Amino acid sequence: MLRRTALSAAAVLVAGALVLAGCSADGDAAPTTAPGNPDPDASVSIRLVLEPSNLDIRQTAGISLDQTLIDNVYQGLVARTPEGEIVDALASSHEVSADGLTYTFTLRDGVVFHDGQPLTAQDVAWSLTTRQASPEWADAQRLAGITSIVADGQTITLTLAQPDSSLLWNLTGRAGIILKEGDTVDYNSAANGTGPFRLADWRQGASLVLDRNDEYWGDAAGVAEVSFDFIPDNQAAINAALAGEVDVLVGFDANLTDQVEGGGDFTVETGSATDKSVLAMNSTSGPLADVRVREAIRTAIDHDAIVDAIGSGRTLFGPIPEPDPGYEDLSDVVSYDPDAARELLAEAGAEDLSLTLTIPSAYGTTLTQILVSNLGDVGIDLAVDRVDFGTWLSDVYTNKDYELSVVNHAEPRDFENWANPEYYFTYDNAEVQDLYAQSLLATDTQQADDLLKQAARIVSEDHAADWLYNWSSVVAVATNVTGMPVDNVNARINLAEIAKSDG
Repeated sequence: MLRRTALSAAAVLVAGALVLAGCSADGDAAPTTAPGNPDPDASVSIRLVLEPSNLDIRQTAGISLDQTLIDNVYQGLVARTPEGEIVDALASSHEVSADGLTYTFTLRDGVVFHDGQPLTAQDVAWSLTTRQASPEWADAQRLAGITSIVADGQTITLTLAQPDSSLLWNLTGRAGIILKEGDTVDYNSAANGTGPFRLADWRQGASLVLDRNDEYWGDAAGVAEVSFDFIPDNQAAINAALAGEVDVLVGFDANLTDQVEGGGDFTVETGSATDKSVLAMNSTSGPLADVRVREAIRTAIDHDAIVDAIGSGRTLFGPIPEPDPGYEDLSDVVSYDPDAARELLAEAGAEDLSLTLTIPSAYGTTLTQILVSNLGDVGIDLAVDRVDFGTWLSDVYTNKDYELSVVNHAEPRDFENWANPEYYFTYDNAEVQDLYAQSLLATDTQQADDLLKQAARIVSEDHAADWLYNWSSVVAVATNVTGMPVDNVNARINLAEIAKSDG
């Protein structure tokens, strides 16, 4: 079973975290000061591009569920900060044995679910055990290495058969979400978590509303209500913001920054992101099975021009972005050189090559126009087939019926997809698979990172795909709103510190 399970559109297939929303450049945080005093009764409206098909966080794929519900409604023993640091959440502390085989968590006192029932260590053990035993639940395979889950008083102990350097990180995501044992909530349309917000209302096609949880174990949320408003169209979202109907814009075109900031009521902030715009190449048969053709395609692409046209982000020449463990600048592997691309195609006997790019229709046309032009310059006739996301999931992701495809992979630390020959990338390299397995077994962080770095270089040198660019997170925040995270907002949006002033 595949291990990456968050999808960025309505879907119930288990797959990699794929985002259809836009992002942009570099920065650390939203504005830290605002006029007036924070209003505890305020309501904040946040624009998102995509909405979930239902709210079942257990088994419904969709990055919008992670953005809206994890951290805010549902929590785990540990959590991750927007910058990727692992911190305690429902656990007040945790300890990992020197051999990496025993994880001990102390459950925080005084935690209650949104229905008023207390959180117990048995709830934790039941949640993790049930997910591990339920392959239809998202990220169930991430707990496969655990051989024992024991609750004793306020202590939960996980025992592993062998070390897994990714376990703590996995527990910050869906694999680690804690539910109430025996809960009868209808997860499709309701939720019962432990987070700082309760699910108040979901109007499919319009919005998802969260209310402050006054029984929260931590610091109370700074606003009474947050509304995630689903507005797919960029211009419609900007119009709503300028009309005072939206306080935060996530996922808009960075080239529209001047329009958003023109009235002085919004500041556009940029943050780091792990989003990777991947040009997948189906190398199972045909001309793309030849590494020279794949290298020619990469050499024909002007990555700097793509970044300039998008208006944000940075170039990326391998499968691991800079915020993730194992990153290395791999710009030495390939560079823009149309003449070299033509030579490679001639060597491969593929001078008159025609290929089809299958891409979800929700994407704009800027990227495809550049690809058509760049590849056309070296003699590759690129046809673009724009399909709805459901068709993309069926044809490309599930059936691997494609030649080239582009989609944005948002999930941090997802190198495992390159070590999985069954993933839609179709990449199969035993050395990469072994290096990735060794990285999981490593109990030393630096050793694990070094092994990932070695594996990532091989993937790039094999020209298994092209990484068109590393998105950056672009967020427009009203000047009277503080505490809005700006890093990795395509993956998670933790609203614990958001506040809105009365001025």
